[in-house]
Amino acid sequence: MVLLEAEKLGRQVSADRWLFRDLNISLAAGEQLALQGASGVGKSTLLNLLAGLDQADEGRILFEGKDLKKMGGDEHLHLHRIAFGFVFQAFHLMPHLNALQNVMVPCLIAGLPLDQAKARAQALLNELGLAESYEKFPAVLSGGEQQRIALARALIHRPKIVLADEPTGNLDPVSANLALELLCRSCREHHAALVMVTHSDKAAERLDRRLFLTN
Repeated sequence: MVLLEAEKLGRQVSADRWLFRDLNISLAAGEQLALQGASGVGKSTLLNLLAGLDQADEGRILFEGKDLKKMGGDEHLHLHRIAFGFVFQAFHLMPHLNALQNVMVPCLIAGLPLDQAKARAQALLNELGLAESYEKFPAVLSGGEQQRIALARALIHRPKIVLADEPTGNLDPVSANLALELLCRSCREHHAALVMVTHSDKAAERLDRRLFLTN
């Protein structure tokens, strides 16, 4: 079943320059796709378009057959809260919540009971080597710790699709391997699609398919 589809997608950055144009992507439920290419070719921009966080200048994006542009506000909000999981380069952790609370947020929004949300969050943080960081706030955490917390937050509510922008970019090799293993395994277990921007060939090789963007 096709989960996410981009048709003739185009993003213009100036009067005479397009990042990409006539780009077509079809992603099945449970499929894992790596987006690769040199810096500046539009990988993160494409990811934001697929997530519905930005709008293309040409073409359309369909999620489960529905055009993202034509969705109402409530439907769009539900999609981002329930169906999508995001891992941003900038992390976007809530500074007034500790690590455990940050990870629990998507489950609480989805209506999961507090004890179940807490148990899921603890299990994910433990897998990522953060068992000692439950009570720590983002301001005292390293970039690598914040990245792993952001990854756990993207997975905890078991979304239909995870969109990850360099999810291992700030991690040492051991932590990166743990994080990537968890990301891929969790998506497969819950039949979630994965779109991951990465510069790492080693990381990309773990996924089902690779898409290379060029100038």
